[in-house]
Amino acid sequence: MTWQAGHEFPAESYVVTRADLVRYAGASGDFNPIHWSDRVATSVGLPGVVAHGMLTLALAGRALTEWVGDPDRVVSFGARFTNPVVVPDDDEGTSIEVGGVVKSVEDGLATVELTVTHDGHKVLGMTRATVRC
Repeated sequence: MTWQAGHEFPAESYVVTRADLVRYAGASGDFNPIHWSDRVATSVGLPGVVAHGMLTLALAGRALTEWVGDPDRVVSFGARFTNPVVVPDDDEGTSIEVGGVVKSVEDGLATVELTVTHDGHKVLGMTRATVRC
């Protein structure tokens, strides 16, 4: 790949189901009931069960590493959690879309800005990575 400012990576889409939330809870140890109980989630003001923020970030990181081809090239990666990803209680789940663009290239490092959305709304803000070219 030729690293140039303005290069857009192909959008990636990831489906998240309630079963994924259960598996992620087991792997991460995060058993907060907002990730599995509609009753608890709505009682704290959420529209329903929501995906773990770190799961959403991990999916963005998965897209990034697929684009750059080698996870060792990622120097830094971070984001802010801005909106929840509501996961319906069905077999279809919901999808998270990840897009990315190279914002700058300098001294062998590229700054990549990622856009992570769910139902047309950004769910991660200030999502940026620095990667070795």
